[in-house]
Amino acid sequence: GSLSCAGTVIWRRMKPLLLARQVSYGTARNPRLIDVDLQLAAGDRLALLGTNGAGKSTLLQLLAGILAPTTGEVRVLGQRLDQAAPALRRHIGFLPQRVPAYAELNVVENLRWAGQLRGLRRQALDAAIERVLRTLQLDKVRTRLAGRLSQGMLQRLGLAQAVLHEPDILILDEPTAGLDPLQTEQIRELLGALSSHCSLILATHLLDDVQRLCDRVILLDGGRKRSEHAVTPDTDLLAHFRQPASRTGADA
Repeated sequence: GSLSCAGTVIWRRMKPLLLARQVSYGTARNPRLIDVDLQLAAGDRLALLGTNGAGKSTLLQLLAGILAPTTGEVRVLGQRLDQAAPALRRHIGFLPQRVPAYAELNVVENLRWAGQLRGLRRQALDAAIERVLRTLQLDKVRTRLAGRLSQGMLQRLGLAQAVLHEPDILILDEPTAGLDPLQTEQIRELLGALSSHCSLILATHLLDDVQRLCDRVILLDGGRKRSEHAVTPDTDLLAHFRQPASRTGADA
């Protein structure tokens, strides 16, 4: 994480933080993404909107460096993500649909494990853990086993893991899925606060997530980018779902 890094700040003023060019993934018989372009600048809050099977999760995994594109390229700060040193991924925080927490470890132990994976050590790690416990309102459950957390608290732990190293780019896959209305509202409020410190990419099929959290939306269908729009109060997001679905196969 390098919000205070002078080099990153200079780059942010000039070029996109993250750039995907003609990104495809899968095989000719089973294409999961086809020629997707997108870019993310400093302060952007971008939603990927689509039904189940649109290709949202695959695209997020490509943008986070979990998967490598079959064709095309993903660049972070101008460097190809699939060819760069692992340190480049520290600019990214990623929360998949399933929170990557060990049920038998408590909240602090899970955060310590996540921080060590991102290169944090000793005092820097301790300070980062205390910061996210406070920011994500997890302090009261710091010694509770992850397996005993409510779904809302578990989602907060996942967010805490994703922002522990202060990434420039936060990538979230369905962050409000499976939450009750109160938990959903709490997570949206926390995300609103977090997005003031980093750029955000959010995959969802919930129109409220897009309207509340994002200023730009890309509509995905059948692994293809159908369109891109600014998010305004009168943006007709439902128009995407009124059109016939593509026959091209893709994952969720």
